[in-house]
Parts: sequence; C-alpha cells; structure tokens
Amino acid sequence: MLRPPALLLSLILLSIGSFILAFSVGSFQLSVAQFVALLDGSENEITRTIIWELRAPRAYIAFITGGLLSLAGVLMQVLLRNPLADPYILGVSGGASVAALLLMFFGLSGSLVTGGAFIGALVSILLVFSLSHGKGNWNPSRLLLTGVVIAAGWGAMINFILSISPDKPLRGMLFWLMGDISNISPGVSGLLALLAGLLICFALARQLNILSRGDLQASALGIAVKPLRISLFLIASALTAFAVVQAGSVGFVGLIVPHMLRLISGSDHRLLIPASVLLGGSLLVISDTLARTIIAPQQLPVGVITAFIGVPFFLFLLNKNFGRQVTS
Repeated sequence: MLRPPALLLSLILLSIGSFILAFSVGSFQLSVAQFVALLDGSENEITRTIIWELRAPRAYIAFITGGLLSLAGVLMQVLLRNPLADPYILGVSGGASVAALLLMFFGLSGSLVTGGAFIGALVSILLVFSLSHGKGNWNPSRLLLTGVVIAAGWGAMINFILSISPDKPLRGMLFWLMGDISNISPGVSGLLALLAGLLICFALARQLNILSRGDLQASALGIAVKPLRISLFLIASALTAFAVVQAGSVGFVGLIVPHMLRLISGSDHRLLIPASVLLGGSLLVISDTLARTIIAPQQLPVGVITAFIGVPFFLFLLNKNFGRQVTS
C-alpha cells in the first residue's frame, strides 16, 4: 500500500497532467513552446480561443463531475455497506434523466434541461427517502430495495420516452444518457457543491471509519447512527444530483474509483475522501479528452470511455489483490 503523502502527491500530479493533456490534445495539437506561451499570455488569439473557450471549460466540468461522483460513491458504499454501491443505485440519476429527456422531447435545451434535471433528481431523492423511511425502521436494506425499485420505474419511463421520441432529438438524448460534456456551460454551482461536500465529508471521516465497521460498534462508540445515515443519504444524493446536472449520466466513476483506492491504500476515509476526488476528477478529464479525439472529428459519449478504461484496469487490480490475499 502507498503511504498517504505519496498517494496524494501522485494524485495531484496526475490531476495536473490530465489538465495538460486536455489542453494539448485535439484536432489542434499544442506544442510545449505553445503551451508555455499560452501560460505567459504571448500566444496568438486563435490558440487562446481554442484552449480557454473550448478545452478548458470541458476539462473543468469533467474534473468537477468526476470528483462529485467519486465522493458520492464513497458515501454510498459506507451508507449501504456494499462495495458495489454507486451514486446511481438509489435512482437519483433516473429522476434527473426522465425530467431532462421530457424537456428535450418538447424541443427545449440548455439551462432549461439543466434545471429540469436538477428538479427531477430532487423529486427522486424525496421519493426514495420518504418511501424507505416510512413508519418502520430505517435501514440500509430497505433504502437499497426502495432505490432499486424507484430506479427501475425511472428506467421504464426513460425507455418509453426514447421509444416515442422523433429521430431528430434522439441522438442528443442518447448522448446525454451516456454522459455528454460537450454542450455544458461552466459555472460555479458544481464547484461549490464539490468543495462543500469535500469539507463536510472530511469532517465526518472519523465517524465514517467507525460506521463502516457496523452499526453496533458505531453505537457503542457514541455515534448517532440514524441521523448520520440520513445525513449521508442526503449529501450523497445532492452530490449525485449536481454531477448529473453537470454532465448527464456518466457511469462507472463513482463505483470504481473508491473501490480501487480501497484496494490500493486501505479504508481510512481521511485519505480516501480527498484521494477519491482527485482520482475521479482526473479519470473523467482523461476520458473526456479521449472521447473527443479518439475518432475525431466525431465524438463519443464520455461514459463509454470510462468503462473502456476502468473495467480492465479494475479487474487486473482486483485479481492482483485477491492473489496477494490467497498467498499471504
């Protein structure tokens, strides 16, 4: 396992490298000299426009979205005590997707779709929370089952909307469902959500470490388990909602990044929380760079690239870790 300082330094360097890659690679290749000139402001106007108005906003949105999804994934895996839990498992993205697709179906776009997606995510959060809480005990199994059923309902509605949609908006709908950063205007709401979530989660890191060992031990050590679980659900759902609004439904990042870091560095959330944000953001920036360049001038949905990158690497890492456990 990597020591915490070495891991965080490596992830910071990876984050910087992912931005340099995003700025440099594309139909217009940026040389080292041009990149230096860009930083000191001596590069020509065309280059500055390509970098600061086209590539930089996409890299910014991708990093924030990846960080939001990874942080939400960390919380979901503790909340549900399941390493396979991800930010979308409770149907938050489904509610956002239904609202966004309905607006696209009626010919709307831009900020209206973004606002509609956020409202849909909030509706889904309220549905899952109210139905899972009910009059009985609030527990991870009930929350998970409620979320899965709500997500299945949203999935049926998504399929219905797609099946009756005309051909013209259908491509845009499909790209949004698979993750699309190309038409999103950068703003500060996602960044503020990420910073707030990071600070709150880091403040709760000690309680997350205890809660991950089980409710009985957490209660014995003075943790108010039920309020903590409700708080984690609301925080994780809000982070997921902001991520979906930023870039649509980008799969895999919130599942794979926290799990990968647990295999590499252990389960101390004081390290896992900032490391997940850095790795998730870097992974999505690199994935988006590949999505817009790998078959240029055509672009791929970024969710396709995250799966292509993450699946084989995760399987390799999991197999390597399992083999180490067997032989030890």
